[in-house]
Amino acid sequence: MPKCTQSFSDSLQFGRIGRKRIEANFNGGDLSSDGGLLLLKAVDDAVGLTRAAAAAVKDRRDPDLIEHPLHTLLSQRIFGICCGYEDLNDHAALRLDGLMQTAVSREGLLASAPTLCRLENAVKRSDCTALSGVLIDQFINAYTHGDGGAPEQIVLDVDASDIPLHGDQEGRQFHGYYDSYCYLPLYVFCGDHLLAAYLRKSRIDGAKNVTALIKVLVKRIRHSWPEVRIIVRGDSAFCRQRLLRWCEKEQIGYVIGLARNARLHQQVEMVELDMKERFEETGEKQRELGEFVYAADSWDKERRVVTRLEYGALGINPRFVVTNLPESSYDANALYDGFYCKRGEAENRIKEAQLDLFGTRASCHRFLANQFRLLLSALAYTLMQALKRRALEGTELARATSATIRCRLLKIGASIMKNTRRIVLMLASNHPLRDIFEKAARRLMPNTPESAFALP
Repeated sequence: MPKCTQSFSDSLQFGRIGRKRIEANFNGGDLSSDGGLLLLKAVDDAVGLTRAAAAAVKDRRDPDLIEHPLHTLLSQRIFGICCGYEDLNDHAALRLDGLMQTAVSREGLLASAPTLCRLENAVKRSDCTALSGVLIDQFINAYTHGDGGAPEQIVLDVDASDIPLHGDQEGRQFHGYYDSYCYLPLYVFCGDHLLAAYLRKSRIDGAKNVTALIKVLVKRIRHSWPEVRIIVRGDSAFCRQRLLRWCEKEQIGYVIGLARNARLHQQVEMVELDMKERFEETGEKQRELGEFVYAADSWDKERRVVTRLEYGALGINPRFVVTNLPESSYDANALYDGFYCKRGEAENRIKEAQLDLFGTRASCHRFLANQFRLLLSALAYTLMQALKRRALEGTELARATSATIRCRLLKIGASIMKNTRRIVLMLASNHPLRDIFEKAARRLMPNTPESAFALP
C-alpha cells in the first residue's frame, strides 16, 4: 500500500467526502494568486507609468549600496496596490512570489517591507510635485497617442474628501463635519482620468489651494493643447471670488455651486410661494428651473446664477449654481440637469481611488510620506484605468471598477515554471473570464491587430 509522506500535523483538515479525507497545505510550490499581474506589466510597458514615476523621484541612496532600483521598488508597490495588498508588510511574502518578480522584471528576491518603508519616508516635497506631474502627463498622453488627438473641450471636476486618521500622524487635525481626526485631500478629475491628488490638513477652508492647483493644471494642459476649451466644475465649497475672477481672466469656463443665503432666497421667493400653492392643490412634487443675475457682497460684479427649485412633502429644496457660460450655449435646463449634475461622477471616482486602491491608508507618521502614499494610490488608479481603456473596451469589464477588475481578472490562480530559456505561466484552466483575459492580453501585445490604442 502507498504511504503518505505528508505529515498529518502539517495539513489543514476539512472533513471527509465518503472515505476520502479532505486536506490542505501550503506546499504547492511556485504558485501565485495574482495571474493577472502580467496584464498590469503589459499595460505599464505600453504607457510607461512606472518608468515615468521612477524618473520623477530623486534617488538619494548611495549608488554603491543599491540592490533594488527605484523603478523596481515603485513597480512592486504600485502592482501590489492594484492586486489588493494595501500594507507594506504584505511584501514580506510577496517578495518571494515568482510572478511578482516577473512582473517587475527582476529575478530573485524583491524589496522587503522595511526597504519600501524607507522609500516612503525618504521622499521630499519636490518628489511629490514631480509625481503629480506624471499624472498630468499620463492624462495628456492618453489622448495624444490615441486616434482622437487633442480634445476640443475638457471639464475639470474639483472635489475634496476625508482620510480618517487613527494615530499620531504629523498634521492631524479634528474636522467638525467629519467628526474625526483626518486629512482633507483635494482631487481633480477629467472624466475618469485622475489629474491631481493633493493632501491637505483638515482645519482649513475647503477651497484652500484650489486656485493654485487649477493654475498648474491649466498651464500644463494649454502647453500641449493651446486651443482646448476648459471648464471647471465643483460644488459650493469651491465658490470663491479668487477662483471665479481667475477663471474669467484666463477665459476658462466655470460651473460652481452657490451656497444658499437670504438674498438668494429673496430672488426666488415668489416662485417658491407659487410652487407651494400648486403642491397643496395637487399633492404632486413641484420642480422649476430658472436663472437671474446676482452679486454677493464680496464680488466685484454680477454673475449669472441658475437655480433649481423643488417643493415636496419636506418643503422647499433650492439649489443655486453660478457660471460664466453663456445662455446661448447652455440654457438653465441644460446647464443644471445636463452639465452640473454630472459632477457627482467624480465622487464615484474618488471612492474608487480611496476604497478600491487604498488612498486612505495614511499610516505613516510624516505628512509627506502620506502624500507619497496617496500619489502611489493615484498612480495605481491611473494604471487600472489604462488597462480598461486599452484592453477591456467592448467587454463586460469595460465599465467595471478597479475592485471588480481585480477580483475577476487579476486574482487568478497560476503556476510559474522557469528554466534557462523561458518563464511559463499556467493559469487556472476553468477561469470564468478566460476569453476576456486572452482578448486583453492580445490587445496589449505589440505588433498585433488587437493592440490598437483605445480612445480615452
